[in-house]
Amino acid sequence: MTKAHIELGTSIYSFTNECHGRQMSWQDMIRLVDEKKLGTQIEVVGFQSFRSFPDVSDAEADAFQAVMAETSQTANCLGINADRFMKPNQPITDDAMVDYHERQIRSAAKLGFRAVRYQNTATPAVIRRCVPLAERLGVRLGLEIHAPHSPSHPDIIAYREMYAEVDSEMLGFIPDFGATARDVPQIHVDYFRNVVGAPESAIRKALEIWHDDSYEPFQRFGVFMGWCAQNGIEDRHGVELMIIFGIINRVDPAVWAEIMPQCFHIHGKFYDIDAEGREAAIDYDKTLKVFLDNGFSGTMSCEWEGHMVNDKAALPRIEAWHRMCRDIIAKHA
Repeated sequence: MTKAHIELGTSIYSFTNECHGRQMSWQDMIRLVDEKKLGTQIEVVGFQSFRSFPDVSDAEADAFQAVMAETSQTANCLGINADRFMKPNQPITDDAMVDYHERQIRSAAKLGFRAVRYQNTATPAVIRRCVPLAERLGVRLGLEIHAPHSPSHPDIIAYREMYAEVDSEMLGFIPDFGATARDVPQIHVDYFRNVVGAPESAIRKALEIWHDDSYEPFQRFGVFMGWCAQNGIEDRHGVELMIIFGIINRVDPAVWAEIMPQCFHIHGKFYDIDAEGREAAIDYDKTLKVFLDNGFSGTMSCEWEGHMVNDKAALPRIEAWHRMCRDIIAKHA
């Protein structure tokens, strides 16, 4: 087995609060990551950072490469989108989806990225047709496995079967650690209680269903909304609470071992780091040990998604995540 190696980096998606508040440009974010030594591998979400995306302009490509040259950062992974419904009730065809993805893959190559993160709205048939271009440009295509999915879900099995048939080194997976969590982030519970004003009975029921292993992850949405309807819970509260079933799974991290040879990048999802330096909702010690024990060799981006429920600054949280991961990796090395 290959000796495990995890190279840390940062997704500037973590700075979404600063992006929405017009406090920092993407250039500022990359320079800050470099200045604070938060890894050397940069991840960017195309539509969030580049105004000309999906066909990135020469000016934006030049500006990005200038920042890369100025810093010690490497353009690692570009998040691309699979927007099947850009117009309501008018899904685009597979031919249009292939064209949409190929435009984004070309932009990734133009910017200097060596991998893209794609989404499961792009079916195995669509991605199969993108492989020749990816091979020609040297850009790896990584399906993000995000909650409520897990490696053994039938939707993911379909990609695994297609990968086996195509047999291209350009195809792989990007595990998102939110798919194998152990608890609901407390910052979400606080948000539901103190900002949304959801009834305590609904919060308790949502948490009860999330922890009930008799339900499949996709079942929990319907079970909870059915309970809300029967108990007079306002739709606005039900919809807010339901998000916990879509962003995090209660699944044993050991499942990642099934697909380890095809994993080349990780989304180090997290919501908060407590005073003891740990992520209470996601067992990083147990999860990273699975990757280290199974010979993972690749990169992992810090991806703070606490911005969904609060407007705190990202930097202290990103720094805490890097300290936590460095310590865990050193412990298990």
